[in-house]
Amino acid sequence: MERFVRGLPKAELHLHIEGTLEPELMFQLAERNGLELPYGSVDEVRAAYEFEDLQSFLDIYYRAASVLLTEGDFADLMAAYLARARADGVRHAEIFFDPQTHTERGIDVGTVVRGFARAQREAAPSITSTLILCFLRHLPPEAAVEVLEASRPFLDHVQGVGLDSGEAGNPPELFAEPYRMAVEAGLRPVAHAGEEGPAEYVRSALDVLGVERIDHGVRAGDDHALVKRLAEERIPLTMCPLSNQRLKVVPDLRDHNLADLMDAGVLVTVNSDDPAYFGGYVGDNYLAIAEALDLSRDQVVQLALNSIEASFLPEDRKVELRNEIAAYVAS
Repeated sequence: MERFVRGLPKAELHLHIEGTLEPELMFQLAERNGLELPYGSVDEVRAAYEFEDLQSFLDIYYRAASVLLTEGDFADLMAAYLARARADGVRHAEIFFDPQTHTERGIDVGTVVRGFARAQREAAPSITSTLILCFLRHLPPEAAVEVLEASRPFLDHVQGVGLDSGEAGNPPELFAEPYRMAVEAGLRPVAHAGEEGPAEYVRSALDVLGVERIDHGVRAGDDHALVKRLAEERIPLTMCPLSNQRLKVVPDLRDHNLADLMDAGVLVTVNSDDPAYFGGYVGDNYLAIAEALDLSRDQVVQLALNSIEASFLPEDRKVELRNEIAAYVAS
């Protein structure tokens, strides 16, 4: 199964590029930029990756991002992820980035985007990728508007708009205005909802923000009418099993509702979220959830097909990738 999963063509749709910062690269960038880290070794960093909840993870996540300063730093971060993703069979990735994490440190949005874009160009065509600009929901909506305005000169490199960071107490409807502006600027809307927040946050993201995909969506399973709607309207969920386990959203993967949602007809996909922190890239997530829920090979293939359908790729490219999956399975 491992060999099969690693080679299975797929897309990844829920990946925070800042969350791919491995400790080794963190130390390398800190040394390059003359920075001191609050950790003495790679092992010390990994020992700190024991999170009680989403907020305890975010505290370390934002601290680690402080080593990213130059265009070259962002290019190296992106290149490292794309290489790992390609080794896991990823043909296309739609990648979240958090400009506010960097602009609040005085880093220009252009530095961030140009660095990412350079690595993306160099990795294509063996793996294609696009960017999704995320608003940090623990900051006020006015800050989201500010970062969107600052990003306008670089939106040629950005395909979508998203909403991430601490969900509890930060409902989607607070960001209705920045989302309206982002969609008017041509960005495809998605949003984190139903990770720590309730099923109602999923409904709000759909009805108020008009999103096309729900990132996580675990708590959608608490609302039968919502599950039916997700299935009927083919609204994708970009689920992240190892993240859910590490952040105790679902403490035991054997209790994860991914298979139940699939059985209900929901367009579920598997992704890695912040793999440097949660112990695995997308292939590891496929393998972990397949083992925990005793998924069949056909179900695993369906997850890969779902990832293509749920992507923002043009239809002709989707057909190519579906055919590639079929040929791979047949072989």
